[in-house]
Amino acid sequence: MKYDANVIKSTATPPRWQDLVKEYQTPDLTRSILQICNTFLPLVALYYAMYLSLSVSYWLTMLLAFPTAGLVTRLFIIQHDCGHGSFFKSARANDLVGTLCGFVTLIPYYQWRHEHAIHHATSGDLARRGVGDITTLTVAEYKALSPWGRFSYRIYRNSLVMLLIGPFVIFGLNSRLVGKHAGKRERNGVYLTNLAVVSVWVLLSYLIGIKAVVSIWLPTFMISGAAGVWLFYVQHQYEGTYWQRGGEWDYATAALMGSSYFKLPRVLQWFSGNIGFHHIHHLSPKIPNYKLEDCHKKTPLSQEVKVLTMRTSLRSAGLKLWDEDRQRMVRFNEV
Repeated sequence: MKYDANVIKSTATPPRWQDLVKEYQTPDLTRSILQICNTFLPLVALYYAMYLSLSVSYWLTMLLAFPTAGLVTRLFIIQHDCGHGSFFKSARANDLVGTLCGFVTLIPYYQWRHEHAIHHATSGDLARRGVGDITTLTVAEYKALSPWGRFSYRIYRNSLVMLLIGPFVIFGLNSRLVGKHAGKRERNGVYLTNLAVVSVWVLLSYLIGIKAVVSIWLPTFMISGAAGVWLFYVQHQYEGTYWQRGGEWDYATAALMGSSYFKLPRVLQWFSGNIGFHHIHHLSPKIPNYKLEDCHKKTPLSQEVKVLTMRTSLRSAGLKLWDEDRQRMVRFNEV
């Protein structure tokens, strides 16, 4: 069914949609603790198994890197929920667990939380792009660039660059630096995370050797990093997504039309912490990840959202620009 922004906007005006999602916004302490246990404990076990596998075959090590990377991704979703204050009722518990998760994911908790909050408040608004999102130019903006500017944007939006180099730039480099929007707490959070990461690397290098540490960390980081970049990309970059300017932008419409439902196989849905229900997450970030699916199934507003599968999501790789005249994402060769 073709999406009609006016229909969604008219059925998603306050207070109706808030009432529909309200019952799912309360964290369940038992489920939250269980999720920490079934994520962190298997992650430690798999890291140890990867270490033991080094004496058997590096092919086995790389094979084990896939489920290990999946658990790193799942751990980030816990950190992500803590950042939204949705994993525990206690703000202190959210901040503590979120910060500790950041030592493993390499993403400073407070800085990421601040930038991600801006992303949620501005997603789909052409007038407020640039923080916590993937840079997306309009056709007019792209045409106005110099030849070098166009070349740079093409490199930035290249799928291989995004998936292979992007994780090192985003999680390896940028996350080590204090962002321009950072305050004192965000700045100190970056320093603390960097100190923790360096300390763990030094300790592990002393215990098992730097070669073993790199051999275990590198494939895990590349897989989890690529998965994270792709998940974030297809959540907002797809055929039928939503972009508007200023006064035409609407929060609920942006959530339901500008955030996809990435329907993954059950095992990948588990590893990705239900983040595929991204339309529900953007509609109400206070819903814990383990309640997103239930809310999706029982909320009428979510039934007409854009559904992506593993196969159909691949089409999104070719979409690079937003055409304001045609109100859709387009490829470079369409310009």
